[in-house]
Amino acid sequence: MNTEGLSTPELQDAQPVVDEVVAVETPVIEAPAPVAPAPVVIHNLDDSSLYIHRELSQLQFNIRVLEQALDESYPLLERLKFLLIFSSNLDEFFEIRVAGLKKQINFAREQAAADGLQPHQALARIAELAHEQVERQYAILNDNLFPALAKHNVNFIRRRFWNAKIKAWVRRYFRDEIAPIITPIGLDPTHPFPLLVNKSLNFIVELEGVDAFGRDSGLAIIPAPRLLPRVIKVPEDVGGPGDNFVFLSSMIHAHADDLFQGMKVKGCYQFRLTRNADLSVDTEDVEDLARALRGELFSRRYGDAVRLEVVDSCPQPLLNYLLKQFNLTESELYRVNGPVNLTRLFSVTGLESHPELQYTPFTPVIPKLLQNAENIFSVISKQDILLLHPFESFTPVVDLLRQAAKDPHVLAIKQTLYRSGANSEIVDALVDAARNGKEVTAVIELRARFDEESNLALASRLQAAGAVVIYGVVGFKTHAKMMLILRRENGDIVRYAHLGTGNYHAGNAKLYTDYSLLTADVALGEDVSKLFSQLIGMGKTLRMKKLLHAPFTLKKTLLDMIARETATAAEGKPAHIMAKFNSLTDAKIIRALYKASQAGVKIELVVRGMCCLRPGIAGVSHNIQVRSIIGRFLEHTRVFYFLNGGEEQIYLSSADWMERNLDKRVETCFPVEGKKLILRVKKELESYLTDNTQAWVLQSDGRYLRCSPSGNQNPRSAQAGLLEKLTAPVISAR
Repeated sequence: MNTEGLSTPELQDAQPVVDEVVAVETPVIEAPAPVAPAPVVIHNLDDSSLYIHRELSQLQFNIRVLEQALDESYPLLERLKFLLIFSSNLDEFFEIRVAGLKKQINFAREQAAADGLQPHQALARIAELAHEQVERQYAILNDNLFPALAKHNVNFIRRRFWNAKIKAWVRRYFRDEIAPIITPIGLDPTHPFPLLVNKSLNFIVELEGVDAFGRDSGLAIIPAPRLLPRVIKVPEDVGGPGDNFVFLSSMIHAHADDLFQGMKVKGCYQFRLTRNADLSVDTEDVEDLARALRGELFSRRYGDAVRLEVVDSCPQPLLNYLLKQFNLTESELYRVNGPVNLTRLFSVTGLESHPELQYTPFTPVIPKLLQNAENIFSVISKQDILLLHPFESFTPVVDLLRQAAKDPHVLAIKQTLYRSGANSEIVDALVDAARNGKEVTAVIELRARFDEESNLALASRLQAAGAVVIYGVVGFKTHAKMMLILRRENGDIVRYAHLGTGNYHAGNAKLYTDYSLLTADVALGEDVSKLFSQLIGMGKTLRMKKLLHAPFTLKKTLLDMIARETATAAEGKPAHIMAKFNSLTDAKIIRALYKASQAGVKIELVVRGMCCLRPGIAGVSHNIQVRSIIGRFLEHTRVFYFLNGGEEQIYLSSADWMERNLDKRVETCFPVEGKKLILRVKKELESYLTDNTQAWVLQSDGRYLRCSPSGNQNPRSAQAGLLEKLTAPVISAR
């Protein structure tokens, strides 16, 4: 799961509300039924006690991910993967979220959000909760996962358990593969403490003795080159049967003496530094965004320090020395019982020797209408095609673009690209189209976090093929997912469009849940064309017929639709809102939902990650239920449902209900039309609202409690149900 990129509120009491951070509870409950109307207790919807801090909420999401590592219903290597995803998510959390809070403090720009917490208060609570969960993470790894893997003959052999045969093999491996490319750095006045790369593995070494030049500083640093694998498999003739691994850190610890000839190594301790990795490009003062980003990408590796991870055996004087070097405090130090760079263990989660410890493979289905379709345009021209990935294949989206690249009737292709990869099938098709003489225009968002370098390479590749490349709009990230194909048919130009909730990335389409709409709807095609015109050219905002788009009409329309349900409920009529998205942080949207709840609107939300709204508060949010689904796939669909007096409306969107999406990004939100498709999406949304195995329900005090079947209920998993309904199992050849 990458994270956008492969991912939570702090726990605060709501009645009365307190500002305490508490760990996620493991007891399970059945999801609560809709709460009956209650008398209004709190009238001021700006009261800070009604909101949850967004960074603490994000941290709580990561803790729910960690909880999956203890879930024995998952295959064992998948449980390990969840634990590693927690590490990866936590890295980004410190690189971006914690770094942002520290920056506010350093520049005296502390600003409290709706929850009222100042950055320094939030940092203190983050440190408390993060320390607790990191300690728990290593306990799960050492006490649960490693022993369970050992029962399947998957072993991570610690140094104290190396036999003579393994020791001899390690010595040869170290001599031949590691020592030649390692560069130890002695510390003295002419060799100051080195500038270490963000998240790199390093060792601080305590030395005794005098070197060839008479130096006796007593300290050295060993940076581990990134090209070295962090986990090395021991040959079977050395380690015995099964899959046996040793850590690079163990090898370096064992042979640090070899790197300092004639001196005694008193101690060797691994550590890792996390730095601020958020890019800061002032778009108003930049003439060439691509050139400016290339410069910033280098500085990302050496931003300000925000966290120090050190093996827990490191003596306190050395810890103090490192903290001083990086200008960090004790609260920013994390002592760990194991490798400091756990994310490198991802390399072993796909062991071919143990398919039984991984998810059962499946084949995403291609709808019958598109199977063996020689001309995909003729199929789409007759009706809209809606796909739900990864249960339904992403291939039709790629095939549409491939056909367009070769079709002599296709005149032009326009597409947004946020996270696609420079060497993807989508990009291959765009390159082919440009070389075949089509007018290809790509709107590439260079500032997609942690994909900037890939997007720069992508832009260069498309430009070399003759495509027109646009870098979006200054000050607004282009996050919309849309493709437009113009094709001449019977003398007229016909528009075909793809709109989606996710990225044009075939890999993510196998891991993320996302909707894709393939359509030849005239009005929607015109709207997409207008939005491309706004992105590529200049001019006033163009009026759309069906498409909602941020930063112009989306937020206002969402507020209007919530207000419409509120007015309907106030008249004593049924009113209902269901929505599913990744994050809910926009204070205006939250206040509107609170008002709707007060009026009697039934509100059911599936919010995967951050949620700053507090449900279940009497008189305010008693009609609101919030749940988070954590499972095999990263939930990424954005679906908005409004009862609308019985004339049901469903929208799909690229946008979450966050300020950045609604106010500072170019986003799309498009309607699902036709009774059949509306009913389908509604049922799929309801399956998440009735999930009682992978759902976590947010309480008014900020805790998330996991659902479980009660009484005579059957277990219900939305993801498992969709897998069974929409996919086909892989039949292995024997």
